[in-house]
Amino acid sequence: MAVARKKENSVVTIKKYANRRLYDTSKSSYVTLEDLCQMVKQGVDFTVIDAKTGDDLTRSVLTQIIFEQESKGYNLLPISFLRQIISFYGDNLGAVLPSYLENTMNNFIQNQDKMRNYMGGFEEFSPFKGLEEISKQNMEIFEKTMNMFSPFGPDDKKDK
Repeated sequence: MAVARKKENSVVTIKKYANRRLYDTSKSSYVTLEDLCQMVKQGVDFTVIDAKTGDDLTRSVLTQIIFEQESKGYNLLPISFLRQIISFYGDNLGAVLPSYLENTMNNFIQNQDKMRNYMGGFEEFSPFKGLEEISKQNMEIFEKTMNMFSPFGPDDKKDK
């Protein structure tokens, strides 16, 4: 797994068989969840397909990888966050949550170099300064998202 197999617009197909084995069709060999985890870290885009039915199992396999990483002690997801996610299932705001989380994560990724600089610089060591900025940006994204679902346009005023 040392060399990333990412090509322009190529998606690796992983077949999942009834015996729960995963088969990487791009290199004609079986892989493990740990291999798929490394592929994600390397930026290799893949899709997991049920070998018998053709169903897309990518979401459940990625969730399985997260579960494995969490059980190994890499606790990135606080319990309160997990409970909040669960509470959105079946809620009418649940439809907004995926795009909000995706935008927030993209924002975090764009700012990760700034975060590393904030966390690494000892002369101006203030980890909360970077988190504060990201929180402000997240609130702006959330407000914009909520305005899209407002019965009044963003410029409309109730009391004229």
